[in-house]
Amino acid sequence: MNALLPVRGLGRAMVLAATALACHAAGAGPVLDRIRQAGTIVLAHRESSVPFSYVGPNGQPIGYALDLCTHIAEAVRKQLGLPALARRYVQITPANRVQFIAQGRADLECGSTTNTAERREQVSFTVPHYITGARYLVRADSGIEKLEDFEGKRVVSVPGTAPMKAIVRANAERLLRITVIEAPDLDAATAMVESGQAEGFVMDDVLLYGQRAKSRQPGSLQVVGKFLTIDPLAIMLPKGDAEFKKLVDAELRRLIYSGEARAMYERWFVQPIPPKNESLNLPMSYLLKDFWKYPTDQVPY
Repeated sequence: MNALLPVRGLGRAMVLAATALACHAAGAGPVLDRIRQAGTIVLAHRESSVPFSYVGPNGQPIGYALDLCTHIAEAVRKQLGLPALARRYVQITPANRVQFIAQGRADLECGSTTNTAERREQVSFTVPHYITGARYLVRADSGIEKLEDFEGKRVVSVPGTAPMKAIVRANAERLLRITVIEAPDLDAATAMVESGQAEGFVMDDVLLYGQRAKSRQPGSLQVVGKFLTIDPLAIMLPKGDAEFKKLVDAELRRLIYSGEARAMYERWFVQPIPPKNESLNLPMSYLLKDFWKYPTDQVPY
């Protein structure tokens, strides 16, 4: 009787090993296991990051990055062999977005986050879906055209963003005596420029164009200056899960090579978009076109 125990133990071990191999073959990993068990994928979105990720007129999150995430969610569903996969949305801010992904509170961050070395210590990024740079939103009658014109003036930005860090650094290096002000979000920063509380708002230029387009009087604002930074924006996902990242990267590349990603770009950057059904009139830049020829998550920043 006792002689059979090792055989039985070996049998159980073989079953467990076979199960583990089957899960691996199905593309399982910590994130995919969590999604399979819950039957839900959690997508983090922004409130007002037009046109990447924002709350639409009907109260539902919409945008370019969310469209990309929707396709990734469908690729996950197919990989896991699920008949359906629910999508749950959680709203995040520039201040807490990295923590939401790092702590596993969301599976994908569908927004306008710059892939930086500092952030890669906590999270992973997939292939960039936009390449932008920080510029300045000013009142059209301000006479401000470049960084040096802000000397002795007030510039607002949002904490936890690359543009905020860049303007603080530039101010110190160039001794411009700029008063750098913090705003909780994009809308609050734009309102400070409109009301005269700040002479400029430094942020990724595509977001500034979005803020201008949805403002009460778009003609009263303009985006000026040379790029203060060059920023590759990409979807964030949890760090250390090779299987999930492989799946996300593969779907982004498929969307790029098939032309579907470009069609999504046209939808959100060239055609009229909510809430005012106005166009941002931002054709795809040569930077993004060149990057998408050989799409990779590797960025020189």
